Amino acid sequence: MTPAARFAAAIDILDRFLAGEPAEAALTRWARGSRFAGSGDRAGVRDLVYDSLRRLRSRAALGGAMTGRSIMLGACRELGQNPAMFFNGEGFAPAPLTIDEISAGHTPTPSEACDLPDWLLGRWQAALGADADRIAQAMRERAPVWLRVNAMQANVQDAMGALIEEDILVEPSDLLPYALRITQGERRLANSRAYLDGLVELQDLSAQLACAALPLEGRILDLCAGGGGKSLAMAGRGAKHITAHDIDSARMADLPTRAARAKARIRIAGASALNREWDLVIADVPCSGSGTWRRTPAAKWRLTQDDLGRLVETQAAILGRAADLVRPGGHVAYMTCSLLAEENGDQIARFLAARPEFEQISTQRFTPLNASDGFYLALLRKR
Repeated sequence: MTPAARFAAAIDILDRFLAGEPAEAALTRWARGSRFAGSGDRAGVRDLVYDSLRRLRSRAALGGAMTGRSIMLGACRELGQNPAMFFNGEGFAPAPLTIDEISAGHTPTPSEACDLPDWLLGRWQAALGADADRIAQAMRERAPVWLRVNAMQANVQDAMGALIEEDILVEPSDLLPYALRITQGERRLANSRAYLDGLVELQDLSAQLACAALPLEGRILDLCAGGGGKSLAMAGRGAKHITAHDIDSARMADLPTRAARAKARIRIAGASALNREWDLVIADVPCSGSGTWRRTPAAKWRLTQDDLGRLVETQAAILGRAADLVRPGGHVAYMTCSLLAEENGDQIARFLAARPEFEQISTQRFTPLNASDGFYLALLRKR
């Protein structure tokens, strides 16, 4: 595919997204209907779409309208590229720009430049204060890919060597010795020996930092385990008695395979097996995902105020459940991948006011300015 043909594909997918179709579904439909597109073309179109979803409002402003054509025109203007290179009507390229399109567009306003929904902007600024604009700008960039070295299988040097052998270049974090950021070759990771043999696992630096702050002793329950990343991270730190649970057991379908690859012992349990007292309950609750919008930019345009309200209620219920499961002297680790106060500090303040038998031991907020994804951890202890 020519660069212009990739532009045309991105325009079509963005229009489908704006009409209500999920971005991933639109990309999949395009790929299935475009058998001529090679892996490089599919990756290139995906990058165009996701870069524009991260910057949807600002590029629409530059292009003059909230349409696929205008968003991609805005991308040209943002990047200083000549639109005529792409909008020329040749072959599978988009049709040439009209006079109205050429004259349309404006410099993004401050709110448009943040690339956040208007209803959310005030909440964002209230939660993040002086860092709000800088974090919003960071969320407009592609997220780095982080790996966690599995200490049960390899040391950092061996893992790095195995990755380099397959042209996957990494650099270690200054914050955690076993956290590696991929600097080149990320698309080769899934088929690499280092990954398939369990030497490394995909896990963002912020989540790794949160797991590194948790106590290891006794029986640990990962209450909202999902794919099991937190359980695997705790096992990698040396925790011996880990149980994973999720209300939707299908989310844990891959965990046995991942655990076997990592040589980790993780018990998977249904709700009936949770009626005991645990030393640590990890509650990585469902949330807005606002801290991960670099990775899932479509989500920030789909989230509504009602959605946020329902999530806050769900979080409170799960936190209450976690509190009931932990023993006196034990800990609850409340986690979100959100940057919003309603889901983080406000949620914990309400909980502590209602449950005086708990005290807050520590709280940490990670952002792209001090770690990687936006992530929140409150460690609570039951007296």
